[in-house]
Amino acid sequence: MYKRVLLKLSGESLGGPSGKGISEDVLSAYAGEIASAVKAGLQVAIVIGGGNIFRGLSGVGKGFDRVNGDKMGMLATVINSLGLAMAIRSKGVEAEVFTATPMMPVARYYMRDDAVSFMEKGGVSLIAGGTGNPFFTTDSGAALRALEIGADALLKGTRVDGVYTADPEKDPNAVKYDDITFDKALEDHLKVMDQTAFALCREGNMPIIVFDMNAEGNLLKLLGGEKVGTLVHV
Repeated sequence: MYKRVLLKLSGESLGGPSGKGISEDVLSAYAGEIASAVKAGLQVAIVIGGGNIFRGLSGVGKGFDRVNGDKMGMLATVINSLGLAMAIRSKGVEAEVFTATPMMPVARYYMRDDAVSFMEKGGVSLIAGGTGNPFFTTDSGAALRALEIGADALLKGTRVDGVYTADPEKDPNAVKYDDITFDKALEDHLKVMDQTAFALCREGNMPIIVFDMNAEGNLLKLLGGEKVGTLVHV
């Protein structure tokens, strides 16, 4: 169904139940799912958030200015990416971390053609550091990179199994959408991604699939054509 995808993961998801730090069990589980997808012939790029380590916006008003807080958040995404890359390699698949700003020898500087070439050779490209600029979230970074690498879809792995009419963790009457248009999601103020990321995907006709990454086998099912999660489309 897809040849190339960009998988967006939240930093909190790597922290396990607490959402803090990095859980080795979660790393191993995610790496196994991703490695299986690559071995099945899929090209995968990954963007991870950094909220399990530091969230720049939360530091504003507590001694951090937004610009430096966002820089710390960007570095947090690099730490997460390095950890997941090691876990993926342990599953028998090559993985390389690319960063939006130069960080040699920690990771390679991101250039679109290099990341795509690595994926075409069977490796996983983890693109870290957001866009390299403050005031942009990793959602925005994921949307930008998905368009740059020519992904067939942006997969947003979360802890819920799709997009609902309301927060299903707070509203037991929330109803899940199997698919929804960008216009409808905007009209109903559904928080699929932040507005900048959402606008990029909408204008670039980049479909978004929101699904539960924590359910074992979900990624392979989705990539095999099964209806998993919610499809957001033009």
